[in-house]
Amino acid sequence: MLKDVLISIKSTQDYGQDEENSLEFITDGYYFYDGDIGCLSYQESEVTGMEGTRTSVMVGPDQVVVDRDGNINSRMVFREGLKNAFQYRTPYGMATFGVDTRKIRQDFGENGGKMEIDYVMDIEHAVVSRNKFQITVRQMGE
Repeated sequence: MLKDVLISIKSTQDYGQDEENSLEFITDGYYFYDGDIGCLSYQESEVTGMEGTRTSVMVGPDQVVVDRDGNINSRMVFREGLKNAFQYRTPYGMATFGVDTRKIRQDFGENGGKMEIDYVMDIEHAVVSRNKFQITVRQMGE
């Protein structure tokens, strides 16, 4: 069953040499849980720089898939210990991005949950940052 939820997101990028960037926000969205897979969806905003894009996240026991559709289209697959490459449209044209997943922690159930992904991102095979992405999903009114 699809539930209205509050989604808290915190993203941190570490570019090395004491240069770090963090973004934290709360938005409303939708969530459902089927077996051992949690699925959430929310609309991006100008806060994230991806206005006009819907983000969907599928959290399974051994992988997390982040799909973006709209003004930005991409699919990122996170599997602990594996690297995944994907195409990403930038203001300068298409580029190949890669995510090398270091660690995934997740605990999702019928009423929501939380997860954290620790990964390294590269662009055209050059490492640009170490990232942490945290999501907490809870039902409205909790």
